[in-house]
Amino acid sequence: MGVSSRYAEAWEGYWKDTPVAPGAAIWDCDAALSAEPHMELLAPYLGAGTLPMVDLGCGSGTQTRYLAKRFGRAVGVDFSAAAVEYARQCDPDGLAEFRRLDASDAAAMQRLHTELGDAHVYMRGVIHQCEGAARPAVAQAVGTLVGGRGRAFVVELLSEAKSVLREAAEGDGGPPPKLASVFAHGLTPGEVDDASVPELLCDAGLSVLARGRIELVMTEHRPDGSRMDLPAQWLVVGR
Repeated sequence: MGVSSRYAEAWEGYWKDTPVAPGAAIWDCDAALSAEPHMELLAPYLGAGTLPMVDLGCGSGTQTRYLAKRFGRAVGVDFSAAAVEYARQCDPDGLAEFRRLDASDAAAMQRLHTELGDAHVYMRGVIHQCEGAARPAVAQAVGTLVGGRGRAFVVELLSEAKSVLREAAEGDGGPPPKLASVFAHGLTPGEVDDASVPELLCDAGLSVLARGRIELVMTEHRPDGSRMDLPAQWLVVGR
Protein backbone atom coordinates (compact mmCIF):
# COMPACT_ATOMS: atom_id res chain seq x y z
CA MET A 1 0.00 0.00 0.00
CA GLY A 2 1.17 3.54 -0.73
CA VAL A 3 -0.25 6.92 0.14
CA SER A 4 -2.61 8.68 -2.23
CA SER A 5 -1.27 11.33 -4.60
CA ARG A 6 -3.36 14.01 -2.87
CA TYR A 7 -1.92 13.13 0.52
CA ALA A 8 1.64 12.95 -0.81
CA GLU A 9 1.32 16.31 -2.57
CA ALA A 10 -0.07 17.92 0.58
CA TRP A 11 2.97 16.89 2.62
CA GLU A 12 5.44 17.78 -0.11
CA GLY A 13 3.89 21.23 -0.32
CA TYR A 14 3.91 21.68 3.44
CA TRP A 15 7.60 20.88 3.90
CA LYS A 16 8.64 22.91 0.85
CA ASP A 17 6.79 25.94 2.23
CA THR A 18 8.05 25.61 5.82
CA PRO A 19 11.18 27.65 6.61
CA VAL A 20 14.21 25.58 7.56
CA ALA A 21 14.45 26.83 11.13
CA PRO A 22 13.98 25.29 14.60
CA GLY A 23 10.33 25.28 15.59
CA ALA A 24 9.02 26.46 12.22
CA ALA A 25 6.68 23.46 12.03
CA ILE A 26 3.96 23.48 14.67
CA TRP A 27 5.06 20.11 16.13
CA ASP A 28 8.83 20.73 15.81
CA CYS A 29 9.53 21.30 19.48
CA ASP A 30 12.93 20.90 21.08
CA ALA A 31 13.83 17.29 21.87
CA ALA A 32 14.15 18.25 25.54
CA LEU A 33 10.35 18.61 25.52
CA SER A 34 9.60 15.52 23.44
CA ALA A 35 11.97 12.65 22.66
CA GLU A 36 14.03 13.12 25.81
CA PRO A 37 11.19 12.72 28.36
CA HIS A 38 9.59 10.08 26.15
CA MET A 39 12.75 7.99 26.26
CA GLU A 40 12.73 8.19 30.05
CA LEU A 41 9.29 6.56 29.95
CA LEU A 42 10.55 3.94 27.51
CA ALA A 43 13.83 3.19 29.31
CA PRO A 44 12.48 0.62 31.84
CA TYR A 45 11.28 -1.57 28.97
CA LEU A 46 14.40 -1.60 26.78
CA GLY A 47 16.16 -4.56 28.39
CA ALA A 48 19.80 -5.47 27.83
CA GLY A 49 21.74 -4.90 24.65
CA THR A 50 21.89 -2.07 22.16
CA LEU A 51 19.50 -1.76 19.24
CA PRO A 52 19.23 1.03 16.67
CA MET A 53 16.30 3.45 16.82
CA VAL A 54 13.91 4.20 13.96
CA ASP A 55 12.06 7.53 14.07
CA LEU A 56 8.99 6.65 12.03
CA GLY A 57 7.53 9.77 10.43
CA CYS A 58 10.58 11.84 11.33
CA GLY A 59 9.59 15.12 9.65
CA SER A 60 12.25 17.74 10.36
CA GLY A 61 14.49 15.22 12.13
CA THR A 62 14.76 17.21 15.37
CA GLN A 63 13.88 14.20 17.49
CA THR A 64 15.95 11.86 15.31
CA ARG A 65 19.11 13.82 16.03
CA TYR A 66 18.54 13.49 19.77
CA LEU A 67 17.84 9.77 19.40
CA ALA A 68 21.09 9.31 17.47
CA LYS A 69 23.02 10.76 20.40
CA ARG A 70 21.22 8.52 22.85
CA PHE A 71 21.15 5.23 20.92
CA GLY A 72 24.26 5.50 18.77
CA ARG A 73 22.36 4.91 15.54
CA ALA A 74 19.03 6.47 14.59
CA VAL A 75 17.30 6.29 11.24
CA GLY A 76 14.65 8.88 10.45
CA VAL A 77 12.03 7.63 8.02
CA ASP A 78 9.50 9.75 6.17
CA PHE A 79 7.58 9.20 2.92
CA SER A 80 7.95 12.88 1.97
CA ALA A 81 11.04 13.66 -0.08
CA ALA A 82 10.77 17.30 0.98
CA ALA A 83 10.71 16.30 4.66
CA VAL A 84 13.80 14.11 4.25
CA GLU A 85 15.65 16.94 2.49
CA TYR A 86 14.53 19.33 5.25
CA ALA A 87 15.81 16.93 7.93
CA ARG A 88 19.17 16.58 6.20
CA GLN A 89 19.57 20.35 5.96
CA CYS A 90 18.94 20.55 9.70
CA ASP A 91 21.62 17.93 10.39
CA PRO A 92 24.84 19.30 8.85
CA ASP A 93 26.95 17.19 11.21
CA GLY A 94 25.32 13.98 10.02
CA LEU A 95 24.27 12.78 13.47
CA ALA A 96 21.38 10.72 12.09
CA GLU A 97 20.44 8.89 8.91
CA PHE A 98 17.37 9.84 6.91
CA ARG A 99 15.51 7.68 4.41
CA ARG A 100 12.58 8.36 2.12
CA LEU A 101 10.39 5.35 2.88
CA ASP A 102 6.64 4.86 3.16
CA ALA A 103 5.71 3.27 6.49
CA SER A 104 2.58 1.78 4.89
CA ASP A 105 4.74 -0.12 2.37
CA ALA A 106 5.15 -3.54 3.97
CA ALA A 107 7.95 -4.60 1.64
CA ALA A 108 9.95 -1.44 2.33
CA MET A 109 9.59 -1.92 6.09
CA GLN A 110 10.67 -5.55 5.81
CA ARG A 111 13.77 -4.52 3.85
CA LEU A 112 14.61 -1.96 6.53
CA HIS A 113 14.26 -4.62 9.22
CA THR A 114 16.47 -6.97 7.24
CA GLU A 115 19.12 -4.25 7.11
CA LEU A 116 18.91 -3.10 10.73
CA GLY A 117 17.75 -6.21 12.53
CA ASP A 118 15.36 -5.71 15.42
CA ALA A 119 15.11 -2.03 16.31
CA HIS A 120 13.38 0.28 18.73
CA VAL A 121 10.80 2.62 17.20
CA TYR A 122 9.73 6.15 18.06
CA MET A 123 6.47 7.27 16.47
CA ARG A 124 4.95 10.59 17.45
CA GLY A 125 1.63 11.77 16.07
CA VAL A 126 1.72 9.65 12.91
CA ILE A 127 -1.39 7.47 13.04
CA HIS A 128 -3.81 10.37 13.44
CA GLN A 129 -2.29 12.04 10.36
CA CYS A 130 -2.44 8.89 8.23
CA GLU A 131 -5.12 8.23 5.68
CA GLY A 132 -7.58 5.80 7.24
CA ALA A 133 -6.81 2.88 4.95
CA ALA A 134 -3.09 3.13 5.72
CA ARG A 135 -3.33 3.02 9.51
CA PRO A 136 -3.25 -0.79 9.90
CA ALA A 137 -0.20 -0.95 7.63
CA VAL A 138 1.59 1.73 9.67
CA ALA A 139 0.87 -0.19 12.87
CA GLN A 140 2.18 -3.32 11.16
CA ALA A 141 5.35 -1.41 10.25
CA VAL A 142 5.99 -0.89 13.95
CA GLY A 143 5.60 -4.62 14.51
CA THR A 144 7.92 -5.46 11.64
CA LEU A 145 10.66 -3.11 12.78
CA VAL A 146 10.68 -4.09 16.48
CA GLY A 147 10.79 -7.79 15.62
CA GLY A 148 11.18 -9.94 18.69
CA ARG A 149 13.46 -7.73 20.80
CA GLY A 150 12.62 -4.11 20.06
CA ARG A 151 10.25 -1.79 21.84
CA ALA A 152 8.24 1.11 20.45
CA PHE A 153 7.18 4.36 22.05
CA VAL A 154 4.04 5.67 20.37
CA VAL A 155 2.38 9.02 21.04
CA GLU A 156 -0.98 9.90 19.48
CA LEU A 157 -3.48 12.69 20.00
CA LEU A 158 -6.54 12.08 22.11
CA SER A 159 -9.92 12.96 20.64
CA GLU A 160 -10.23 15.93 23.01
CA ALA A 161 -7.35 17.59 21.14
CA LYS A 162 -9.91 18.51 18.48
CA SER A 163 -11.51 21.03 20.83
CA VAL A 164 -8.14 22.68 21.48
CA LEU A 165 -7.50 23.01 17.76
CA ARG A 166 -11.05 24.21 17.10
CA GLU A 167 -10.76 26.88 19.80
CA ALA A 168 -7.48 28.10 18.31
CA ALA A 169 -8.87 28.11 14.77
CA GLU A 170 -12.00 30.03 15.73
CA GLY A 171 -10.30 32.64 17.89
CA ASP A 172 -10.08 36.32 17.05
CA GLY A 173 -8.06 36.71 13.88
CA GLY A 174 -8.42 33.07 12.92
CA PRO A 175 -5.86 30.31 13.46
CA PRO A 176 -2.33 31.36 14.42
CA PRO A 177 0.25 31.20 11.59
CA LYS A 178 1.73 27.73 12.14
CA LEU A 179 -1.69 26.14 12.56
CA ALA A 180 -2.99 28.08 9.56
CA SER A 181 -0.18 26.60 7.45
CA VAL A 182 -1.21 23.06 8.44
CA PHE A 183 -4.82 23.77 7.51
CA ALA A 184 -3.84 25.51 4.27
CA HIS A 185 -2.05 22.37 3.09
CA GLY A 186 -5.00 20.12 3.92
CA LEU A 187 -3.27 18.38 6.82
CA THR A 188 -6.03 18.53 9.41
CA PRO A 189 -5.73 15.70 11.97
CA GLY A 190 -7.76 12.62 11.13
CA GLU A 191 -10.61 11.18 13.14
CA VAL A 192 -9.00 8.40 15.16
CA ASP A 193 -10.90 6.98 18.09
CA ASP A 194 -8.75 6.86 21.23
CA ALA A 195 -9.21 3.10 21.61
CA SER A 196 -8.25 2.47 17.98
CA VAL A 197 -4.57 3.24 18.53
CA PRO A 198 -3.83 0.38 20.95
CA GLU A 199 -6.19 -1.86 18.96
CA LEU A 200 -4.26 -1.26 15.74
CA LEU A 201 -0.97 -2.05 17.46
CA CYS A 202 -2.35 -5.19 19.08
CA ASP A 203 -3.75 -6.32 15.73
CA ALA A 204 -0.16 -6.01 14.44
CA GLY A 205 0.93 -8.63 16.98
CA LEU A 206 2.18 -6.25 19.65
CA SER A 207 1.36 -6.05 23.34
CA VAL A 208 0.82 -2.83 25.26
CA LEU A 209 3.43 -2.90 28.04
CA ALA A 210 2.67 0.53 29.49
CA ARG A 211 0.51 3.53 28.70
CA GLY A 212 -0.48 6.92 30.04
CA ARG A 213 -1.57 10.44 29.29
CA ILE A 214 0.77 13.19 28.15
CA GLU A 215 0.78 16.56 26.42
CA LEU A 216 2.05 16.63 22.85
CA VAL A 217 4.20 19.76 22.91
CA MET A 218 3.62 22.28 20.11
CA THR A 219 5.60 25.35 19.03
CA GLU A 220 2.50 27.48 18.46
CA HIS A 221 1.09 29.83 21.10
CA ARG A 222 -2.28 31.24 22.04
CA PRO A 223 -2.91 35.01 22.05
CA ASP A 224 -2.20 35.05 25.81
CA GLY A 225 1.28 33.60 25.18
CA SER A 226 0.58 30.12 26.53
CA ARG A 227 1.81 27.19 24.46
CA MET A 228 -0.86 25.32 22.51
CA ASP A 229 0.01 21.81 23.65
CA LEU A 230 -2.38 18.99 22.75
CA PRO A 231 -3.78 16.15 24.90
CA ALA A 232 -2.29 12.82 23.89
CA GLN A 233 -1.77 9.23 24.98
CA TRP A 234 1.52 7.37 25.07
CA LEU A 235 2.10 3.65 24.77
CA VAL A 236 5.09 1.34 25.07
CA VAL A 237 4.56 -1.72 22.88
CA GLY A 238 6.54 -4.80 21.98
CA ARG A 239 6.49 -8.57 21.97
